Amino acid sequence: MTQPRNETIFTLTTGPVNCYPAVLQALGRPVLYDYDPGFLETYSRVSQKAMAAMQTSVPPIILQGEPVLGLEAAAASVVSPDDVVLNLASGVYGDGYRYWLEPRCREYLEIRTPFNEAIDPDAVAAMLEQRPDITVVAVCHHDTPSGTINPVAAIGALVAKSRAVFIVDAVSSFGGMEILPDAVHADIFVTGPNKCLGCPPGLSLLAISAKGWEKIKSNPRAPKASILSILDWEHAWRPDQPFPFTPSVAEINALEAALDLYLAEGAQVVWARHAATAAACRAGIKAMGLTLWAAREEIASPTATAVALPLGVDETALRRIMRDDYGVMISSGRGETHNKLVRIGHMGPTAQPIYALTAVAALGAALNKLVAGACDIGAGAAAVIASIDAS
Repeated sequence: MTQPRNETIFTLTTGPVNCYPAVLQALGRPVLYDYDPGFLETYSRVSQKAMAAMQTSVPPIILQGEPVLGLEAAAASVVSPDDVVLNLASGVYGDGYRYWLEPRCREYLEIRTPFNEAIDPDAVAAMLEQRPDITVVAVCHHDTPSGTINPVAAIGALVAKSRAVFIVDAVSSFGGMEILPDAVHADIFVTGPNKCLGCPPGLSLLAISAKGWEKIKSNPRAPKASILSILDWEHAWRPDQPFPFTPSVAEINALEAALDLYLAEGAQVVWARHAATAAACRAGIKAMGLTLWAAREEIASPTATAVALPLGVDETALRRIMRDDYGVMISSGRGETHNKLVRIGHMGPTAQPIYALTAVAALGAALNKLVAGACDIGAGAAAVIASIDAS
């Protein structure tokens, strides 16, 4: 029996993800006083680089906590007791957003799909026509526990024709695929640098439209003087404006390094790298005789591959073998998808097609230890290589 490893060699999870070396180096820079002129200049510069990456006309809000903070802050800031909220639940995270939406609104509505499917824009159109009083629509773009993506551009175009404000959770998709706030008509676009940008968890990024700001500023219950406040940070990017509280200096340094890498490589190139990695992984998974969790491959995410577990396989045992015997760490399902699937992340520095070979081989080998002959590892590896050669 192989002795358990003390360290993971390959972190191929859906987050936290491994960081780019330049990001790790940036975390080691001197931590300046937040009102040091050097840091004020850095914060403003980083905000404008984030604006360039997100292709918005004003800098995004940077909240000082991982993106769960951004998502809760969005709900708290936008939703008032007069609102009728429509939540689009296609997975564990989209479904879970109701816990922050429902208590704050007058009426909560929902469109649900099975957690291996995507939201149908026609269903959204029908609901908006049936209920013109809807004032907030929320959706998770990439519902990570299912590895599926929703058609947010089509949904956003519908919402934009209504009175509703559109909240988009793009935490595990921005930076890894074509998803930009203005292009999808998002009014509150929540993401973070700890997924596809290859940073540690610690910050949230929120792009807010004019319509979004109007809704927040008209909501008397929007938090102020609070960790959840978006309003308090509206002008923090300007060197002449005070911070509501001490920003995470080291995390801002890391974000700048990540944005520099992203902008230098170019968005289209970065997106293609993520897509090629996921395509190679999916090819290997299928060739080994396994099944993708997504009902249709066209809704499978380019930043994570969810693999349905064979009957009787325990995900904890499977992932333990992968880590202890082969040094590869992947993610489990969450909530309703727990012990039904495992997930391989393709985010940031691990969005390189050759990592698909590592993931497929380790997954197949671990499964074969649990169920003899469960996978054809050779066929899986050959399919990965063929996909890489064809890309």
